[in-house]
Amino acid sequence: MANAYLQGVEISASQFLDIFHHYDNDGNGYIEGKELQNFIKELQQARKQAGLELTDKMKAFVEKYEQNADGKIGIIELVQILPTEENFLLFFRQQLKSCAEFMEAWRTYDADHSGYIEADELKNFLKDLLQRAKKPYDEKKLEEYTLTTLKIFDSNKDGKLCLSEMARLLPDQENFLLKFQGVKMARKEFNKIFELYDQDRNGYMDENELDALLKDLCEKNKKVLEVSKIPMYKSAIMALSDGGKLYRTELALVLCAEEM
Repeated sequence: MANAYLQGVEISASQFLDIFHHYDNDGNGYIEGKELQNFIKELQQARKQAGLELTDKMKAFVEKYEQNADGKIGIIELVQILPTEENFLLFFRQQLKSCAEFMEAWRTYDADHSGYIEADELKNFLKDLLQRAKKPYDEKKLEEYTLTTLKIFDSNKDGKLCLSEMARLLPDQENFLLKFQGVKMARKEFNKIFELYDQDRNGYMDENELDALLKDLCEKNKKVLEVSKIPMYKSAIMALSDGGKLYRTELALVLCAEEM
């Protein structure tokens, strides 16, 4: 079925999901190694069978990865290659140009501050995005986009998206949350850290207190975090704050490995 979809002039959101899952054999959220080589081979065959030339983007992609056994692509890279209907996943990229903007959007659409974007909140986000881009849509299409986005990024299948799941919409090089996966801590340790750096004991961190925490984290995790990127880390995390007040529950989204 996935091979047949690759022959299409335009691929729907649900067909795109089927293609991604077909080639992501191990379900780790990437098409890599042998999976990627199979995808390239079958993409070329499918386009030939359909009497279609590879697009310029497809040609550039094949040239880059055909001989690269260690190649690896995610959702965003795939959606840029395939003729996906309305490129719905790319709307996010078009609207959010930095990690800080991503975090601000998270704070806006996590309306109940549950720490998750649930189906109705995701639907509102996509609806606003479509309206901002002046793209025509109907309720059925909006529902399809919502369900497809959930199915793609909801890795633990709980019907909602946590911050790290939603962040997979960003390209890896812009997704600083991937770096922080390696330094997340248990709830008990996180609470101790928060209380240690909340120096004035007012229940939240300000920019200076967060800066001190990030510097120490970078010092202890040099192989994972980069000191030179502290301003970017700080800007993105503070985007979760309430008027410059970063409360425990917001910082926990980034640093705590367990639900608060």
